[in-house]
Amino acid sequence: MNFNYQQMMKQAKMVQKEMERVQEELRETKFEASSGGGAVKAVVNGDQELLEIKINRDAFDIDDIEMLEDMILVAVKDAINQSKEESKSRLMGITGGFNIPGF
Repeated sequence: MNFNYQQMMKQAKMVQKEMERVQEELRETKFEASSGGGAVKAVVNGDQELLEIKINRDAFDIDDIEMLEDMILVAVKDAINQSKEESKSRLMGITGGFNIPGF
């Protein structure tokens, strides 16, 4: 049985470059979620960084601030979950299902 370390290293470098390319694409991708029937909108990128929050002031009662806080949390969590799922899906496609630490 002949094992070619040089070929393995070449393939590992190709996988690494592809992962870096996908991560850069994800960094530039925006994921949007809303709650309260569109009263609150949150936008995050592929690094799960919060980029934007929009609140429709006509959609909530200023006396019910707790409801607004809940809607913000729901929208942000949903946007982050979308980002995580897309990242996981794309990176698993590259690694063939192997979980590589740090990616």
